[in-house]
Amino acid sequence: MAHKGKVWKFGANIDTDAILPAFYLNLTDPGKLALHCFETNNPDFCLNSHEGDFIVADANFGCGSSREHAPMAIKAKGIHCIIAASFARIFFRNAFNVGLPVIESLEAAEKIGAGHEISVNIKKGEIRNFTTRETYRCEPLPDNMLSVLQDGGLIPHLLAKKNTQ
Repeated sequence: MAHKGKVWKFGANIDTDAILPAFYLNLTDPGKLALHCFETNNPDFCLNSHEGDFIVADANFGCGSSREHAPMAIKAKGIHCIIAASFARIFFRNAFNVGLPVIESLEAAEKIGAGHEISVNIKKGEIRNFTTRETYRCEPLPDNMLSVLQDGGLIPHLLAKKNTQ
């Protein structure tokens, strides 16, 4: 489950309004939400991020309201994974609910810079920085959380489990 991509770096206390302004909460199409992801906080990200890129952030990423629109927009934008020093708990859970991998690593958050090329293996708990040639550790995700991600989120996961019973 390793994937290689470019890093977009964000600071601490990035709230859900910075991720997706409340004005767009009436949208339900993930593709349309993605068009506005970070548009006021980082317009360059909104215009130039690519499928398979990563977000690396400082502490308390996703604080603010409990809306699922924020991680949904990030996932629809094509971000492969978010690495942060820490996450707001409701954002952390919402990310898994929509099938967006998020991992905590203080060391990686401190040492990885914007534009670095990294790979993440969430099963092994390993983050490799090809720009600096460093490797960072994180807590590997347990199998039950990996299966939720592999199924595309909580609802598809529950439906898949129901269909196998």
